Amino acid sequence: MSRKMYINGMASIAAQTEEDLFAENLQSFSENIFPATSVNYKEYIKPMMLRRMSKTIKMGLVTAKRALNEAGVDVPDSIIVGTGEGCKQDTEKFLENILDENESFLTPTAFIQSTHNTVGGQIALDLKCTGYNMTYTQNSASFESALIDAKLQFTEEMGTRCVLVGGVDEIARISTPFYNLDGQLKAGEINTAKILQSSSEGTITSEGAAFFLLSEIRTQDSFAEISDCMIYRNISEEKLQEEISWFLKKNDLKIDELDVVILGNNGDTRYDHYYQQLQEDLFKNTLQLGYKNWVGDYNTVTAYACWLGAEILKRKEIPQQLKLNNLPLKQPTSILVYNQYLGKNHSLTLLRSL
Repeated sequence: MSRKMYINGMASIAAQTEEDLFAENLQSFSENIFPATSVNYKEYIKPMMLRRMSKTIKMGLVTAKRALNEAGVDVPDSIIVGTGEGCKQDTEKFLENILDENESFLTPTAFIQSTHNTVGGQIALDLKCTGYNMTYTQNSASFESALIDAKLQFTEEMGTRCVLVGGVDEIARISTPFYNLDGQLKAGEINTAKILQSSSEGTITSEGAAFFLLSEIRTQDSFAEISDCMIYRNISEEKLQEEISWFLKKNDLKIDELDVVILGNNGDTRYDHYYQQLQEDLFKNTLQLGYKNWVGDYNTVTAYACWLGAEILKRKEIPQQLKLNNLPLKQPTSILVYNQYLGKNHSLTLLRSL
C-alpha cells in the first residue's frame, strides 16, 4: 500500500460531538452500553425514508453525504463500507416478527434491511451511484479492510478518481447486551472516563459512523493523507514492535519522527498489555492519545480514530482530554493509529498532514 490516498472530505458521528471534543467538554457515562449523539437526520434524509431506516443506515448515509459535501463531490466512483455486525436493529425486528407471527405472514422488509451491505446499498441508491460497491465484515478489521480495498481501486481501476470509504456499527436493544455473557463488557459501577485505570476485565461499547472521500489526486480541498494500512490477524508483543518499526520505515518514517500515536486502550486488563508495552517502550517519547474511554469500543471504532487523527492534522490542535502522557508537541504532521480487539486483528494506519 505504497500509493497515497488524500482525504478531501470526511464526517463522523459518535458518542461525543466534534464541538465537545475540541472544547474539552467530553461527557462520561455510567453504563457499559451507550448510544451515539443525536443529529438532525432530516437535513439529509427524506422523512418517508427516514422512518424505515435503522440507526446504522441513518448514521452511514448522513456521514457519507457530509463527507461528499465537504469535498464538493456529488457522486463517488466507488463506495466501500466496513461494518462488523451490520444492521442489528433490523435483524432483531425480523426475528421478533418470526416469533410474533408464528413464522407466518412475514414482511420481507426487515430481513432485506438486516443484511450487512444495506448501508452501502442505501448510500448508492440515494446518490444514484452505479459504480463499484463493496462491504467488508471482518469484525474489528472491517474498516481497515475497506481502506485496503480503496487503495486497490486506485491501483487497478484506472478510471477511479475518488472513493467513498467508511465504517459504521450500531448497538441494539437485545443483541448488544449479549456481550455481557462472555465478559466483553465491564460489570458493576462504571465511570467511562476512568476505565483506562480500571483493574477489571471487559470494556464499554457504543456505536458510530465515519466516512471519508478519498482521492489519489491531491486537490485544493485535500488536508491530510492516509499513507498506509496493515492488518495482522495474530501477532506476539515482541513481533508487534518489530512490525511497527518496519511499517514506519517502509513509509520513510523513524520512531522518533512520529508525532502522535492513537492507541486503542479500552480498560480490558486481559488485552491492554499490548498497548502498555508500546507506551513504555517503543512510544515512550511519542505523544500518546486514547479515545475509547470517551466513545466506547465497537468493531469499526478505528474509523473514528482515523477521523480523529485527520481532524487533528486539519486543525493542528490536540484535544487535551485524550492525552495518555504529557509530552509537548507544537504541530503534528504524522499520526499512527494502532488497534487490536481481544488480542486479534491488530491494525496500523498512518496519517500525514500535507
